[in-house]
Amino acid sequence: MYTTKQRPAIAMIELIFAIVIMGIALMSAPMLISISTSSTSVALQQEGINEASSRVSMILTYPWDANDTNDSCIPPVLHVTDGDDQLDEVAGTLRRVGVPHESDSHTFFNGCTNIPLDASPIQEDGSDDIDDFVGTTQLELINDGGDGQDYLEQTTVKLTTSVEYKDDDADYDSETVTYVPGSTTTSGDTSNIKYITVTLESTSDNTLLQKQITLHAFSCNIGGFEYYNKEIP
Repeated sequence: MYTTKQRPAIAMIELIFAIVIMGIALMSAPMLISISTSSTSVALQQEGINEASSRVSMILTYPWDANDTNDSCIPPVLHVTDGDDQLDEVAGTLRRVGVPHESDSHTFFNGCTNIPLDASPIQEDGSDDIDDFVGTTQLELINDGGDGQDYLEQTTVKLTTSVEYKDDDADYDSETVTYVPGSTTTSGDTSNIKYITVTLESTSDNTLLQKQITLHAFSCNIGGFEYYNKEIP
């Protein structure tokens, strides 16, 4: 008596389905690679924007002018040569309109030398004010795997920072003050607004990364303030 044994085998229809699925997967590979490359480019751009934003935030933490960098006294409001006259000192008071006589904050009084000070021209003088950030910074992309050459955009991304005085004319008598940054003051003149521009630029051969993104901010000549402590009898 003979016994017949049957072994499972792949049916033709199953083989055809397998081939079709593999074909679809292979056809999708270029698209998936393209999406991955695009995502990487977007991630690099986002890192650059974050860096530019961080730079603006850092600049705004620095003193407004070289004459505001003395930590031993409250930074004074500085006299300017081409500012809105509504922001000038009320004669003999060392204060602007609206600043209480009892307050030592936001005044033209310089507690270090008792001599009112003038705003300085825009210049990199090493005094650790916001002017000293003027210039171009090359962003170096470095990785931990070797000599750092794995990044396509290792030396093509740069940040350029400019600081300039802007016209500060506005109707400060109105309940709602509307101000639109106007023209830059003439060379050598100073105003009550320093306008900060940080430009992120990539000169990459990759068209997806050939971008120029500009962030704007401003800082005003308002002096510093001091905290008052309540005396407990």
